[in-house]
Amino acid sequence: MSGYSDDKQAYLVRLRRIEGQVRGIQRMVDEDAYCIDVLTQVAAVTRALQGVALGLLDGHLHHCVADAAADQAVLDEKLAEASAAVARLVRS
Repeated sequence: MSGYSDDKQAYLVRLRRIEGQVRGIQRMVDEDAYCIDVLTQVAAVTRALQGVALGLLDGHLHHCVADAAADQAVLDEKLAEASAAVARLVRS
């Protein structure tokens, strides 16, 4: 069971909305929209994706990591995964 299972539908709705935003950006580029307007939309999509990522990370910490607390080796593995995920998010 995934840490986001309870919120799966909400995540899917958010991701579909983001997908629509990306298609809108493609359309803007195709129609030679003003570059600052395109960049504004790219920033909005980036923030939306970061919101999804943070929600998934929060679910991972509260579900997967918390469940692993009974076994130190598994806990260490889950914490290392979470740390690596945070590092990837910070670099992006």
